[in-house]
Amino acid sequence: MQKSAIVLLSGGLDSITVLALAQQQGFTCYALSFDYGQRHNAELTAAANIAQRYHVKEHKIIKLSLDAFGGSALTDKHIAVPEQLQAGIPVTYVPARNTIFFSVCFSLG
Repeated sequence: MQKSAIVLLSGGLDSITVLALAQQQGFTCYALSFDYGQRHNAELTAAANIAQRYHVKEHKIIKLSLDAFGGSALTDKHIAVPEQLQAGIPVTYVPARNTIFFSVCFSLG
């Protein structure tokens, strides 16, 4: 029986590494990405390219608004995205984003 894995694919280094490791371990991989109202689509474009390059079985992009949580420059166009590193919690932090993503992933698995 073929093992399956859902990989939360953001388009970044961590998620492509997880995808590569899962495939190396023999998993049939499904990719899941989120359009959560982020101010740029670069990560979704990268995720789509990675999913195609790595021949995932299926790549879903789920639209999920996280702007209700507020306070993040990634989801609130009224907050400037800083160009330099800042001390403390970055203004680009989206509260509980990964927890929400995992919850959606678990509901599909």
